[in-house]
Amino acid sequence: MKLTVKSIIVVLLFAGASVSAQSKIQENQKKSIVKTTASSDHHKTLLAAMRATDLEQLLDKSGPFTVFAPSDSAFENISGKSIDYLLDPQNRKELKELVTYHIVAGKLSASKILKAMCQGRGKATFTTVHGDEIVATMNGIDIVLTDSHGNKATIVVADSNQLNGVIHEIDSVIQPAYVRS
Repeated sequence: MKLTVKSIIVVLLFAGASVSAQSKIQENQKKSIVKTTASSDHHKTLLAAMRATDLEQLLDKSGPFTVFAPSDSAFENISGKSIDYLLDPQNRKELKELVTYHIVAGKLSASKILKAMCQGRGKATFTTVHGDEIVATMNGIDIVLTDSHGNKATIVVADSNQLNGVIHEIDSVIQPAYVRS
């Protein structure tokens, strides 16, 4: 079989892309949740919230944790109190409650969440670091989290493995019962 120059270039490009993607995965596994969040272009609000609530140290050194990380656009569409209100130092307690509602102790990969849902007949409940529960269900092929108000957030990027846990990006902010006005 004769290889053409074009086919060799295509093979080399795919091999390079594969090595590059694998390199990125390995690089993230050497970083903490906070360091990865800090290097993200779409989690600036979450990073500001972590810093404002002194959770930065915890999520940088301890673990493992699962963080359901709202994107910046999710924070822009938060229901109830605005993120500007929550970032005000006077409202630090409410902000900490909100952030800890997005964190579960332990490393929950998407496959572990799915397994728990299979065992729970399509539904799995997880206790957050805040102490309240979130419920995971399926909508088609998407894992959907539901908060105590019935608000839903879909995992849009799953299994960003970190040195001290895993990050799942979600498209909405979920809220504990007494943060929302």
